[in-house]
Amino acid sequence: MIVTAVDWSNPDAEALRAAQRREIAQLYGTDDSEPGPAPTAADITAFFVAYTDDGTPVGCGGLRRLDDDHGEIKRMFVDASARGSGVSTAILHRLESFGLENGWSRLVLETGPAQLAAVRFYTREGFTPIDRFGYYVDSDDSLCFGKTLVPSDPAGDVVCEGCE
Repeated sequence: MIVTAVDWSNPDAEALRAAQRREIAQLYGTDDSEPGPAPTAADITAFFVAYTDDGTPVGCGGLRRLDDDHGEIKRMFVDASARGSGVSTAILHRLESFGLENGWSRLVLETGPAQLAAVRFYTREGFTPIDRFGYYVDSDDSLCFGKTLVPSDPAGDVVCEGCE
């Protein structure tokens, strides 16, 4: 598997984001469950797609720069056919590496109460609950998480402060 940076308009990225939005719409019973403005090419700093060895796009994730020290994870998604195979972890580690490479000290994200698998995943990966931020402050259905990034350990793994 390879996780590679792509343009927001990349057809694989567009297809994966559309699949993510369909899944979210089904979970929440609405096509518009986003508490803030939807991400666009103009406000996404980086976007990545995960490909299997045969070139099949199976997951994606992006980062929105919030300020000089923080980024927000946006449109993290793995196709159902690839779940449980490590794709989400590979994408997340690439997002964390990008943050570190760009001098960010923290990543934050928003998810919702119907996305229990996402909550379990992010918690397992060292994210902890934080106060709602930005566009999500007044959204009672927003669950927000954050993770402090620190440089890689000698084995090359991104680590975080206070993780198990």
